[in-house]
Amino acid sequence: MNVDLHCHSTVSDGVLTPDQVAQRAHEHGVNLWALTDHDELAGLALAQQTATDLGMQFIPGVEISVTWLNKTVHIVGLGIDYHNPQLIQSLAHVRSGRAQRAHKIAAALADLGIEGAFEGAIPFASNPELVSRTHFARFLIQQGHCASMKEVFATYLGDTGPAYIPMQWASLENAVRWIHEAGGVAVIAHPGRYDYTTLQFDLLFDTFKALGGQGIEVVTGSHAPAQYLEYAQVAKRYGFEASCGSDFHGPKEGRIDVGCLPPLPTGLHPIWQRWI
Repeated sequence: MNVDLHCHSTVSDGVLTPDQVAQRAHEHGVNLWALTDHDELAGLALAQQTATDLGMQFIPGVEISVTWLNKTVHIVGLGIDYHNPQLIQSLAHVRSGRAQRAHKIAAALADLGIEGAFEGAIPFASNPELVSRTHFARFLIQQGHCASMKEVFATYLGDTGPAYIPMQWASLENAVRWIHEAGGVAVIAHPGRYDYTTLQFDLLFDTFKALGGQGIEVVTGSHAPAQYLEYAQVAKRYGFEASCGSDFHGPKEGRIDVGCLPPLPTGLHPIWQRWI
């Protein structure tokens, strides 16, 4: 099967609308697809209808921003009931601090000599509640300050960059609980992106497992190929089900386009067997 369980649309920080992402996934041969916008469920109804019309099986999803050991971790919820009142209310609270953070990012960029960044980022954000670093990155590329997303985050907006503004997101415990209460399964997204020590990673995986977390992304557009085997071993060690997703935001913005993932390493239990 061609499976892609991590994608973004204009509802958060993608460049295509939910139905356009569905269409692109279908054109690339996807059989089982999930839309997982950041802290937002508003695109799921359209995504589900379009996927159904195209003959794809759809898994409703979300990517929840979490603060853990003073750094940001993302937890994907798959198979959620996106009408669940508690999940809707909780995600609205998570989103509430983004506008203030966006103004602080713009001020930090102004201190670095880049004026008008907030106004420049807004046109890239279809959802004004979700102005994010990705929208600022697209503005910086448009203005010629950087040539790529990778360069923007390495130079300005990464977790150690001069324009990075920390944010207090949801707790890991709450994120997993919200997903479970909405009938979903919790997955650690792209662990290879997090700057933790080995001991801190062990604590993250142990804590997530103890909270009832079920999965980990192994093959993802946010991992280098060498990391596929690394996190396959993590999945085996902790008994996590293995997930995969392109982390698609837009054409040519990531390592892998939607529907173009390599297969999982052998010996893993794919999380999507739950829905087949």
